[in-house]
Amino acid sequence: MSERRDDPGSLYDRLEPLLMGVSKPIQYIGGEVNSIRKNWSDAEVRWVLMYPDAYAIGQPNQGLAILYEVLNERDWIMAERSYAVWPDLAALMREHGVGQFTLESHRPVRAFDILGVSLSTELGYTNLLAVLDLASIPRRSADRGPDDPLVIVGGHASFNPEPIADFVDAVVLGDGEEASLRVSAIVRGWKAAGCPDGRVGVLTMLADAGCYVPSFYDVAYAEDGRIASVRPNRPGVARIVEKNTLQHLDEWPYPKAPVVPIAETVHERYSVEIFRGCTRGCRFCQAGMVTRPVRERNVETIGCMVEAGLAATGLEEVGLLSLSSADHTEIGTIAKELGDRYEGTNVSLSLPSTRVDAFNISLADELSRNGRRSGLTFAPEGGSARLRRVINKGVDEDDLIVTVTAAFGRGWRHVKLYFMCGLPTETDDDVLGIADLAARVIEAGRQTSGQRDIRCTVSIGGFVPKSHTPFQWAGQADVETIDRRIQLLRQRVRDDKRYGRSITVRYHDGKPGQIEGLLSRGDRRVGRVVEEVYARGGTFDGWSEHFSYDRWTEAAASALAGTGVDLGWYTTRERTRDEVLPWDHLDVGLDRDWLWHEWQEALVEGGQDDCRWDGCYDCGVCTSLGSETQIGPTGKHLLPLTVVGS
Repeated sequence: MSERRDDPGSLYDRLEPLLMGVSKPIQYIGGEVNSIRKNWSDAEVRWVLMYPDAYAIGQPNQGLAILYEVLNERDWIMAERSYAVWPDLAALMREHGVGQFTLESHRPVRAFDILGVSLSTELGYTNLLAVLDLASIPRRSADRGPDDPLVIVGGHASFNPEPIADFVDAVVLGDGEEASLRVSAIVRGWKAAGCPDGRVGVLTMLADAGCYVPSFYDVAYAEDGRIASVRPNRPGVARIVEKNTLQHLDEWPYPKAPVVPIAETVHERYSVEIFRGCTRGCRFCQAGMVTRPVRERNVETIGCMVEAGLAATGLEEVGLLSLSSADHTEIGTIAKELGDRYEGTNVSLSLPSTRVDAFNISLADELSRNGRRSGLTFAPEGGSARLRRVINKGVDEDDLIVTVTAAFGRGWRHVKLYFMCGLPTETDDDVLGIADLAARVIEAGRQTSGQRDIRCTVSIGGFVPKSHTPFQWAGQADVETIDRRIQLLRQRVRDDKRYGRSITVRYHDGKPGQIEGLLSRGDRRVGRVVEEVYARGGTFDGWSEHFSYDRWTEAAASALAGTGVDLGWYTTRERTRDEVLPWDHLDVGLDRDWLWHEWQEALVEGGQDDCRWDGCYDCGVCTSLGSETQIGPTGKHLLPLTVVGS
């Protein structure tokens, strides 16, 4: 990354002729409402914010939307967006020598200072390599020179970045708002000083500021294939890198005016994150573990964000987002007062993430205002009470029946339930219990509504152990076990003459989950597998039509040959307590002994309370990171309480 970059100009004149021969060309056009274009010469630091998937998936991403506004609010920072291009356009771009481009100005990505990549799923790793290649950025960080942008990644799939350690320059762990500004200031100062010590110089500054720079750490392996050590290879580099935690969300009311898509996307709503973090303690849930502590936005802030966001976008659905939205201490007030404010308008409210035991009749009433019901999805996760105790999902069947009865009584006719297959200690009977639970839901709906048109959709995903969770030591169920149990469940539903036709079972086979498991708990040796898969044509692995299990297994066998480890070693093998895990040098605040205790508690079906209500159980987050839980009630209200347009 050189000290001064001249404006490279737009690639659009070369790109436009190619769009006539590809699917959904509108996704590459740009020019959306609320998109931001700045003068190249006015910016001192220039970012590309990249989501390594198609526009339809990446455009609604909340994290990217927040950083886009946070960065562009500073007059000295330019931030533009880019997304992975479909294989049809990628082939044409390679043929005609057109590089990866931004959506705002269609400038080449490699001309910017920083390529910031948001990684939400490990199956996006091959797309990261595709983006680097299309942008003519050397795939491996060690091969990059002064004219190459810094490649910095963040997001949930970066909490174990070791499988992509060779491909990235730095990693931002945790919340990105303050961290992105800190990175920007470092790059600004380094450029102004004449780029002292080149890329190593700026990476050293980033490491000093709390970023994880993988090239500054060496990994040694024992004879049995396990990691022997992870140590800094430069003086002054921290042995442990801590995550970033944003306190006082009310001071960061983003996004204020998110970009409105012009092409179809998976979500078309204005989303407000009403709180961040979760302390329910579900042992499988990486998102809940790594985002602690809970930090709520107050009612006034939420109301102001909704009002401004709807005005800026023209959208008519408001999503109240969090990991468990109904757990907000003032969710009743939020739902009622927003409902009052938008009574008689086309605005509807939704809680995309709802716990069974936190939903109630009052919420059902508020969410069905204006006669609009956006659908209800609940996640019991396990098919039996025993298994729910193992995963610390404190929900029993009666909780679920009471909840869906309230919903059916308020006019809903369709409920979606989400479960996992392959959880630790799971048996066939645990999975077959899903069919029995779905049947009870249908019966409750029929009795409550007096109708026969009640539907229940059961969605099942294969469980994948994740880093920084109590299940990080667990052995993953193999493909055959997952597929056999799902087939048993499907047969049980088909055989149910009374309820079976009202139950839809949607599922993924065990193969993608096995590869996700390889990537989620892999070490740096797995990077060779990712690279090999990409070399064999693998991209868009999160899409069933592009995913190839055989390509991954063949690449793993080839890339890991001679290492003493293989696909099963990374996935189905249970870890021991003393094993060095690939992410042990990355600190999300959770005490390792506490995580191990929770793993042992899972095996004996022991429970853990929520520290928001039942006191600290010393997981380590608040004490080690200097953060704190921030919850209400605040007693605030949405004022004035006037109906919009009255």
